[in-house]
Amino acid sequence: MKMTGGSTMSARNYVLAAVLACTAFSLPVTAVATEALPRSGAAPGGSAAGKPGKFDAPTRIDNKWTPMRPGTRWTYEGSSREDDGKVVPHRIIVTVTNLTKTLGGVRTVVSYDEDFSDGELVEAELAFYAQDNDGNVWQFGEYPEEYEDGRFVRAPAWISGLQGARAGIMMPANPEATTSAFAQGWGPAVGWKDRGRLYRIGEKVSVPAGSFDGVLVIAENAAGEKDAEQLKYYAPGVGNIRTGWLGSDDKATEFLELVKVEQLKDPALGEVRRKALLLEKSAYRRSKDVYAKTPAIKLDAGGTGASR
Repeated sequence: MKMTGGSTMSARNYVLAAVLACTAFSLPVTAVATEALPRSGAAPGGSAAGKPGKFDAPTRIDNKWTPMRPGTRWTYEGSSREDDGKVVPHRIIVTVTNLTKTLGGVRTVVSYDEDFSDGELVEAELAFYAQDNDGNVWQFGEYPEEYEDGRFVRAPAWISGLQGARAGIMMPANPEATTSAFAQGWGPAVGWKDRGRLYRIGEKVSVPAGSFDGVLVIAENAAGEKDAEQLKYYAPGVGNIRTGWLGSDDKATEFLELVKVEQLKDPALGEVRRKALLLEKSAYRRSKDVYAKTPAIKLDAGGTGASR
């Protein structure tokens, strides 16, 4: 989910789970698991990714640490440090839509995310997720549009299977038993090289949205970076509740906490769908080499995320 995109990016270049340009393969799902995703648990950059499994019900994302029910919206608020060193208010809104997109033969759930820095929309993004039969949540890519003073700046999209990109594990089924780092995706064309590792388990954390026990903490960084990790706190049954920082480099620090989690229904969910589809329309126009090579987003008629 967007709340915490690239682990060491500045506020304006921040990608919280992000909008992906993804490709449509003619391979069956079982083939995608070995061809489009990292092989034998090893992804470029030295991050362990875990052996991909099958995706029989990929849009039913009920992972304990990252549940993604269509209509769920998380709102995060805090602060971040911009490139010039100025600390500004930071707000991120992440919504799981009831839209799906098939990438590499796997039907993925579409997340629509908005990133505000000092009250200004600096990024809007589509991100794509699926859960395998073992309960691992995979990220298949993202398409983020970045803005400055209300004008489009760039769209560093990555989609598994295009331009050397590969899907990665956003959240393992049992992260508390994970002993090695896991690749969260590989998008060499745009520098997406994030990986995660278990940092702590069993924490008690209070944020504006409530107090939570048994919190899991994942440390994330981009492959090759030193002494700079983003800490993401996950509450069971809720998802990401806090983002912090670990490292001596304070130039890219940010702090975000969950202030509200809600379940949207139409017409509010319909408005999010409208924004997501408008962003996809823009993506087809701006991302000719990546997003334009993917099939169109579709409405999950059931709206439950349980469709196959």
